[in-house]
Amino acid sequence: MEAEVRRREEEEDGDNEEDRCPQAGQEAEEEEALHLAKRRKVLCSEFSAITSSDAAVARRFLAGNDWHMERALNAYFEPPQEKEEEEAAAGEVPPACAGPGSCIDLTADATTSDASGNSADSRQQEDDSSFSLITWNIDGLDLGNLKERARGICSYLALYSPDVVFLQEVIPPHLCLLQMRAGSYTIIPGNVDGYFTVIMLKKSRVKLLKHEIIPFPTTSMMRNLLVVHVSISGNELCLMTSHLESTKKHSKERVKQLQMVLNRMQEESESTTVIFGGDTNLRDSEMTKLGNLPSNIMDIWEFLGKPQHCRYTWDTHSNTNLDAAYKCKMRFDRVYFRPAAQEGHIIPRSMDLIGLEKLDCGRFASDHWGLLCTFDVIL
Repeated sequence: MEAEVRRREEEEDGDNEEDRCPQAGQEAEEEEALHLAKRRKVLCSEFSAITSSDAAVARRFLAGNDWHMERALNAYFEPPQEKEEEEAAAGEVPPACAGPGSCIDLTADATTSDASGNSADSRQQEDDSSFSLITWNIDGLDLGNLKERARGICSYLALYSPDVVFLQEVIPPHLCLLQMRAGSYTIIPGNVDGYFTVIMLKKSRVKLLKHEIIPFPTTSMMRNLLVVHVSISGNELCLMTSHLESTKKHSKERVKQLQMVLNRMQEESESTTVIFGGDTNLRDSEMTKLGNLPSNIMDIWEFLGKPQHCRYTWDTHSNTNLDAAYKCKMRFDRVYFRPAAQEGHIIPRSMDLIGLEKLDCGRFASDHWGLLCTFDVIL
């Protein structure tokens, strides 16, 4: 399994000083406290919008459930015991289709698992002056607590209701789940066998024009580049995702794949905004060897001033899914942006981590944190 290989490889990487970023001192603590307060305020607003409750009720349910959104919503809408009894009586855990490699309905509760985004749509009122994007390696190769973690992924998608979703390490049961639950999204997979990437486009906001799959000719891990051309608020965009070659020993192939991605970004029409997001598996030393990004392509995290709260997306200090003996922090997941020649139409605004709460099964939804990015659209 890739996670096991990564564990061994990153144990060697764990002592590399450049892959760590110890945030010592009062300034870092103050930034962390400020971010926590901001996050809790946002959670209260989101809870109030979903439940049509006031701020006091939102804070009471969230604080009573350790600021875990899914648990708080479950506690508000229906007691857990009643919910389990209803599910058991309804028998809501049948396979969606039978046979080897079949799709399994990974969720048993539409209340917390429906990724169609209907509840979130009502509070966002779909504003043409902005759009949101999530990129997330959902660790489909880890079969432990698969049903609970898949349910968690869907809960996050329903909560944030992003306009665009890039997923990596998707497996066939995940794809079947998304096709059943996310009816308000157009779903484009990069493959249908093994594990693969997926792009999801909210139908009410994003018009799909065309898509293509570009193979990486020398990959040994079934990796490719998934490309879609879309229209958002009258702007043409080219959206790309990939899961670049994993582990330290495949550095040469990974850098080669990255160069293909950057070349493709530059080949797109100058009138088109290009966004790439995915699990790059990149080490900072590899970027140093490659040299700077092309002058017309930016790393959104760097563009936003390198905010420390969303620097590391693979962090065995905080994420215990791998139960790793080593401690390592890496910025594996990245988002690159090439503006259209007529600058100013689309501007990156913010970046945050998602998936930071443990699920009821005691594990996180993935061994990666997801990235939630927002963009301003200049009309």
